[in-house]
Amino acid sequence: MMTFEQFMEHYKQEIEHCMAQAIVATDSEQKLEQSMIYSLEAGGKRIRPLLVLATLVAFGSKPELGYQTAAAMEMIHTYSLIHDDLPAMDNDDYRRGKLTNHKVYGDATAILAGDALLTKAFELIVMDDHLAATVKVELIQLFAKSAGADGMVGGQQADISGENQTLTLEELESIHRRKTGALLTASVLSGAMIAGASKQEQDILREFAHHIGIAFQICDDILDVIGDSEKMGKKTGSDIDLQKSTYPALLSLEGAKKALAEHTEKAEQALASLDIDATYLLGLTELIAVREF
Repeated sequence: MMTFEQFMEHYKQEIEHCMAQAIVATDSEQKLEQSMIYSLEAGGKRIRPLLVLATLVAFGSKPELGYQTAAAMEMIHTYSLIHDDLPAMDNDDYRRGKLTNHKVYGDATAILAGDALLTKAFELIVMDDHLAATVKVELIQLFAKSAGADGMVGGQQADISGENQTLTLEELESIHRRKTGALLTASVLSGAMIAGASKQEQDILREFAHHIGIAFQICDDILDVIGDSEKMGKKTGSDIDLQKSTYPALLSLEGAKKALAEHTEKAEQALASLDIDATYLLGLTELIAVREF
């Protein structure tokens, strides 16, 4: 069995190859294609697609059954980053140590590249010969709900509406269950669906994903306060600039670290209640919660 580090390295390459093949097969304008590739190749830990594959492995299924689903998830995530960085949203100049998409290709092409990645993601699922039609329908419904107004997009709007306001902890968690947690949950559940996990098992995985989603956002908020912008490849302190409510602001820095540990522990407890090989899921949980402060 691969170590967690070997798992990450090997399957990151498989996911990136799958995405590259999908874009090469696109008959589109050269500038649009270059813009799509630019953001897909910007790096990152590939946490979401690796969650898809780690869940498949946990249930004893072959990870290659989920390559296109994993690539689709990363395309949806990348589209959201392109749009988040735009002047009308977070107005960021750097992402993962590189100029953001709109700084290289302009606002209009960046918007179109994001649109194209979102729609390409659904095409990848539809065209996946490894999946039964019923599973494809389930995945499309899951991804559409998780990425749309009920999930990530709705959470982003709530986050924007919450700027310059003091939110309660419950309001903050509601935002991040959608903005951050929805795609993480969809990543885990999509792997479970492909593997044929039962409804009871999926419900427990949903609980696991809820806690890693909150942990992910708490860690992000902490890094925005005390992280190294050079190591992170993006500006820190943006939450303070936008006067956003964050976990450190509401709980104090030490309180946020305590909450991070609590959600991480609850995620691990959820996995422990399942009769699966959770080795790689536990590795990803640690990766989410122990990013460099």
